[in-house]
Amino acid sequence: MPQFSDMNDVLKQRILRALEALSDERGYQVLDYAEFLESRYAERQRPTNILAKLSDAVEDTMRAGKIPIKAISTTTGLMDGAGKVMKGLAAAGQAVVEEAVKAVESPPARPPAPRIEKKTGGGGPAA
Repeated sequence: MPQFSDMNDVLKQRILRALEALSDERGYQVLDYAEFLESRYAERQRPTNILAKLSDAVEDTMRAGKIPIKAISTTTGLMDGAGKVMKGLAAAGQAVVEEAVKAVESPPARPPAPRIEKKTGGGGPAA
């Protein structure tokens, strides 16, 4: 099965419209079927995003334990929010590292040499 992004836009929009009309419970049935098709006919591997894998595993475990759909939805929503926070932290960390590398690689700016003024004449009191 091609990745969702490889689908033509008309088909993708039609599937999304059909999914929007379903309850969460029916949506999970569709997900089960899509995962079945993927396991049988996948042309490519799924992304290896560790946070997505963890969220999927938690969701699957909760579904296997017959946890109510509302609790599963709430939990996965919280995990999605945590994933977004982690992505933001990773991006911020990457930016800090890039700036540090730039600072190390570029020569430091030389401050202007201090001006030394010569004093002329003995401007002191006359004796």
